[in-house]
Amino acid sequence: MVIFNSRDKSYKSIVSALATDEKCKFRLIIPRDMRCSSATLAIAKEDCDTVYYGMFWAGMYGDSHEVWELHFSATTEGLYFYHFELDTPWGRSFVKNVGSGIGELNIDADEFQQTVYDKNFKTPDFLKGGIIYQIFPDRFYKSKQKKKNVPSTRVMREWGEEPFWAEEQMNGIWNNDYFGGDLKGIEEKLPYIKDLGVNCIYLNPIFEAHSNHRYDTADYEKIDSLLGDESDLKHLCRVAKEEYGISIILDGVFSHTGCDSKYFNIYNRYDSIGAYNSKESPYYSWYKFIDYPDDYRSWWGIKLLPEIIEEDENYREYICGKNGILRKWLRCGISGWRLDVADELPDVFLDDLRCAVKEENEDAIIIGEVWEDATNKFAYNERRRYLLGRQLDSVMNYPFADAILNFVRFENAGYFFDQIMSIIENYPPQVLNVLMNHIGTHDTERAITRLAGPDNDGRDREWQHNHNTLTSYDYLKGISMMKMASLIQFTLPGVPSIYYGDEIGMQGMKDPFNRACMTWDNQNTELLKWYKRLGEIRNGFGVFVDGEFVPVYCDNSSIAYERRDDNEAVLVAINNSDDEAYICVGDEWNNSYCHFDFECKNGIITLPPRRYTLLSVKFNN
Repeated sequence: MVIFNSRDKSYKSIVSALATDEKCKFRLIIPRDMRCSSATLAIAKEDCDTVYYGMFWAGMYGDSHEVWELHFSATTEGLYFYHFELDTPWGRSFVKNVGSGIGELNIDADEFQQTVYDKNFKTPDFLKGGIIYQIFPDRFYKSKQKKKNVPSTRVMREWGEEPFWAEEQMNGIWNNDYFGGDLKGIEEKLPYIKDLGVNCIYLNPIFEAHSNHRYDTADYEKIDSLLGDESDLKHLCRVAKEEYGISIILDGVFSHTGCDSKYFNIYNRYDSIGAYNSKESPYYSWYKFIDYPDDYRSWWGIKLLPEIIEEDENYREYICGKNGILRKWLRCGISGWRLDVADELPDVFLDDLRCAVKEENEDAIIIGEVWEDATNKFAYNERRRYLLGRQLDSVMNYPFADAILNFVRFENAGYFFDQIMSIIENYPPQVLNVLMNHIGTHDTERAITRLAGPDNDGRDREWQHNHNTLTSYDYLKGISMMKMASLIQFTLPGVPSIYYGDEIGMQGMKDPFNRACMTWDNQNTELLKWYKRLGEIRNGFGVFVDGEFVPVYCDNSSIAYERRDDNEAVLVAINNSDDEAYICVGDEWNNSYCHFDFECKNGIITLPPRRYTLLSVKFNN
């Protein structure tokens, strides 16, 4: 019996962030022989004084424990930290967080965190219960549409060749090789994407830029000529939505531009007067020059990417104004934005951005790139407030990705549940339901490579090139591991995001190897069939929209958990060990529907090594 557990509703009635004015019951279960005479909740909003709330004695718990309770609510959003204090004949004792939400008598342990968000905070409904498909546009599919106005400096490659990775291949110009994937190509493959159960496509940058990744924006007002034009985007958005029920979101890169852009114009490519050309440029105030014009602040010191001063009023008006960039593309039919390096965008910019997006389309989504727990992220000398109701709707869920991949590769069940429950405990539920749950992106190695390949941490590109292809044995092992990882990914709270090609077993180390052309003529059909089945299951149950996550079983390498609401429940059980596992889940699952091979008998699921199952039940209400 523990004194307190912030992840157990027996102790804390709401295991998540709280809305302002929402009441939450806190309960302590204290050994009777401590002779506690008073119990107090000590809670402080960050940077404010601690407030003490007396708890009341609520009766006995068995013969040897007693219960102390109180109801707590907060009137203002923010990050709160708390512990409990007990008065006994032996002095004052402190109940603090010793890890995994467990409260014990330890004055040196951590405080508990309580996120409080604005009670009016609402996230878009269209993404809840859905599936995202991420596309790196140059490498997905190349239509036969003729390319117009393509700069002659670009190196065009044959589809399927390995991306350039060595400096001598690039003649000193990095990321200048292109394969010609385009918007019309994406439109042609909408039936394929729909067959995966997808309802949202996230596109890496599509605006005019002079690198194949297009994170060095040259003109926010134009589609890059290799991809098509504005009419192609409008048509893609319309056809995707009306014929396939698929929404399109774009990548917004607002922390920096390219030096080769109409705004900076270091190479005089553009007729505009860029900030580099003259201090009289309308864009001069956007950038921070140290010694004009050649010494300027750039993103991570990369001189090709001059950093933007997002606080600049002119820049904010250009991006967030009534006729700004955000609204322009929303009016073309997109359904939201993914924000590159959102943790490098200041609050004043994010505040303006949300106002602009939501005024234009209340149901548009705003997803930020934040690699850590976004509720307690500390960046640029201040605590960030992304998820309190006035900035982001969602983030790219790297903590879930790490939890999934580390469990499948290293078999640490306890770590898996601790990571999952930490996010569930800290995030607003409406954010949790639209989290972008990926297991690989354009910034990481391919999921199958991370699961079954050698560790590439600290390895250079030459080493990665030499180890970019798995052995036949490791590849087959990787397919099995991908099934396990994707099963978890598709059944956790949030929205699974498939990085193009992962569903057909594409391999790849880090950039640029993870950005190879989609291998349409070389698909692992076993894995593709599996992903389609997961899509059918996910789209077949309302519990994946906002159902509660309930840990059921954890023992070394085996896990089981439920997603449940008032109408139905789904249970996932996984044995990630080399031995047979007997997973106790309870008799209620004895007559459940089995979607894979292994049923529940007498409250126990027996799983062979490295196997899994998914069960479901409907409730008679």
